[in-house]
Amino acid sequence: MDTSADRIADPWGARTPYDSGTPWPSRTDTHLGAGTAEQDVERWVQSASLLHSNGDAMDIAVREGRIVGVRGRAADRVNRGRLGPKDLYGWQANASADRLTRPLVREQGRLVESDWDTAMGRITARTRHLLDDKGPGSIGFYTTGLLFLEEYYTLAALARAGIDTNHLDGNTRLCTATAAEALKETFGCDGQPGSYEDIDHADTVALFGHNMAETQTVLWMRLLDRLEGGDPPRLVCVDPRYTHVARRADVHLAPRAGTNVALLNALLHEIIRTGRVDRAYVDAHTVGFEELAAAVEECTPRWAAGICDVPAARIERAAEILGTAERLLSGRGLLQMNGQPSAQNTRECGADGDLPGFRNWQNDGHVAELAAVWNVNPETIPHYAPPTHAMQIFRYAEQGSVRMLWITGTNPTVSLPELSRIRSVLAQERLFVVAQDLFLTETAQLADVVLPAATWGEKTGTLTNADRTVHLSEKAVEPPGEARADLDVLLDFAARMDFRDKDDGPLITWHDPESAFAAWQRCSAQAPDGTARLYTDGIAYAHPDTCESYGKDMVTGASVEPVEYRSLNPDGKAVIKAAEYLPPHEDASADFPLQLITGRTVYHFHTRTKTARAPELNAAAPDVWAEISPAEASAQGLADGDLVQVTTPRGSVRARLRTTAIRDGMVFLPFHYGYWDTPAGHRPPDDGPGRAANETTVTDWDPVSTQPLFKTGAARVTLVARRASEPGARTGTAGSST
Repeated sequence: MDTSADRIADPWGARTPYDSGTPWPSRTDTHLGAGTAEQDVERWVQSASLLHSNGDAMDIAVREGRIVGVRGRAADRVNRGRLGPKDLYGWQANASADRLTRPLVREQGRLVESDWDTAMGRITARTRHLLDDKGPGSIGFYTTGLLFLEEYYTLAALARAGIDTNHLDGNTRLCTATAAEALKETFGCDGQPGSYEDIDHADTVALFGHNMAETQTVLWMRLLDRLEGGDPPRLVCVDPRYTHVARRADVHLAPRAGTNVALLNALLHEIIRTGRVDRAYVDAHTVGFEELAAAVEECTPRWAAGICDVPAARIERAAEILGTAERLLSGRGLLQMNGQPSAQNTRECGADGDLPGFRNWQNDGHVAELAAVWNVNPETIPHYAPPTHAMQIFRYAEQGSVRMLWITGTNPTVSLPELSRIRSVLAQERLFVVAQDLFLTETAQLADVVLPAATWGEKTGTLTNADRTVHLSEKAVEPPGEARADLDVLLDFAARMDFRDKDDGPLITWHDPESAFAAWQRCSAQAPDGTARLYTDGIAYAHPDTCESYGKDMVTGASVEPVEYRSLNPDGKAVIKAAEYLPPHEDASADFPLQLITGRTVYHFHTRTKTARAPELNAAAPDVWAEISPAEASAQGLADGDLVQVTTPRGSVRARLRTTAIRDGMVFLPFHYGYWDTPAGHRPPDDGPGRAANETTVTDWDPVSTQPLFKTGAARVTLVARRASEPGARTGTAGSST
């Protein structure tokens, strides 16, 4: 048992080495609040982590109606009892004194306390008015990666078949949309093919832009234990920063921002050139290989080196390791990591720009099937165009066609790019904003109605992690004051709106988490015994009649037409698509000589609304910082601890400087920091330089996945003030993956 008092200094705890093909040993991590011993715990309640996507199983310790700690569940397949820092300490945020406990409504420009009937009455009245006056396209929903499966499914049903709007997406658009789109492009359907257990068998692990050590600490513990075992896997790391992962890698490739495609094409070129391709397997199970081989024929390591600024010899070495692997993870065993705990649920439930159950909006049969599940006419479900992605929803709100935006469990005034623009969008008088959250976030401060929500430990539901493991999280304690579970809020809204099916019965037929999950089972036809790995018997979901997506043009993002997909892939094989390297839209220049990237730190989640209220986590990383290389700092006469200003064409951030082994020509900012814990409240003081990294990021997105481009901006760093004399807080390193 690991009950170490300081898992801040050592986020990963003690090692338990093991060899390939043997089970990962268990280790039970426990943390109880001050003054609580294990014998004081009255009961332990089953749950799972809600501050990252790993899905660590844990039990919640309850005493006198309060959460007093957590312990890992040793028998669970995901974490075998281990917990990361956010698991061990983050639960303390539930008891914060500034939790929202009553609804708020805006009166004469100010938010004032109200009651549920008044608040919900205002929401339903505005909804009915807009439906009558402007139609369903005037209403949008923007959700989170923190709800439970049952809540997402309810939201999808009431938005798509109740309101009949196409404008529903989640903040998973910011971190997992590209991974989801890549799976759909290749396998015809979303859903992680691999399993965390693949680490137990891999002889090679390749991590592309995935700082596992900080974003999925327990999964990194598993890999560390393999690396300390008798037959450690080889490790390839692609990251512009010298992270903990990079330090353990056999080969570390640190490309310029925005050049990943060039690097990947060079790796493919080398693997094909050296004949390290199983052509019999490729021919039997895929289409498109010849087109790929032709596309990368000229993409030599030397060519990529000129673009990526990575030595050609190092690219060749990485290609050799990947090409000679017998059991490659992130290849034969494919895992594409989510950024949030229930991001997989937004994707499967249809709350992130897809239809529930991985159905294809372009397939009339799929739409009719979903309509039958909900007992509505197919034309009720919007499928005239792709479901609207988050960036477009906010653009519609900016332009005035979206007049109501219901935001659940997320904080776009800190997490979306170009924050001055987002604040101006949400502050419009013509836009009616509903914020449903635990705290009065920067976003909630701009809302017309604020609904107090219950959170993890205060409600029951299921959540699916990044390798498709479904965990049950049970209610352990009552929520504070009048706060309600998100499911209860959505069910109340559906009842007040009196959404009906085609037989004039209630559209939403479920009433609690158990019945909502049963409804989801009817929608999704889940395999009752579970499936550890997909596609072990061939490609199952790429056939034109069953695929979730026909794919998109890799340059424009335009949807491929059904007839074109049938012609390309009539037998439903995996699709190998070539991607041409295109330079980033914004690159370094004389005025902005550095490339800007943003990312995470091990101690915080999203916009710190929970983790900053956990004393240990907040003390570890209390404020924003900026990272540049020692060479960049020397060239500008800067030193560690200096107060600097990072400026882009959009805005500026002031932060303490830290010199690290990041590549030259680059500056890094962690994106977690906003203004709720400052006197300014929800914006930079006097609209000057801020502390939120997204003051500086660009409003631009990948055309295929529509995920914002947080890692291709141009910036300059200038001195504001020399280092203060007092020592800085311990803040660790920050992850480079979004």
